[in-house]
Amino acid sequence: MSANLKEILEQLKLQRSIVKDGGYGRSVRTPWKEERLFRDSITCLNVTEQVKKHPCNECLLWEWVPEEHKDEDIPCQFIPLDEQGNSIAELEEAGKREEAEQALLVWLDSTIQRLEEKVAKSAAGTQ
Repeated sequence: MSANLKEILEQLKLQRSIVKDGGYGRSVRTPWKEERLFRDSITCLNVTEQVKKHPCNECLLWEWVPEEHKDEDIPCQFIPLDEQGNSIAELEEAGKREEAEQALLVWLDSTIQRLEEKVAKSAAGTQ
């Protein structure tokens, strides 16, 4: 398993546990402001920054961002989470925060499973 794939899997699993544990509730420091999915996560390269210091193309989520959304302020918010192509941005804009969190959790589970299967096939091929 490549170190990069290991890191991606670890970060996706961490992100999944954050969502499952309700980590996107209101912040103690800023209770008036709703946390942004992905952007306000410890897995984000710019998590505590007011202004982005790291380009999003260095993020492990970059490969899932559709080409037409790579110039967005928070491109990972536009990753299609389901077969209908719903993204965090679209669901939240429609006032469906809970649905966005559930869709994100399903996407994380399926993405982790696909990557783990890829790793297993790769490991089986090297033996």
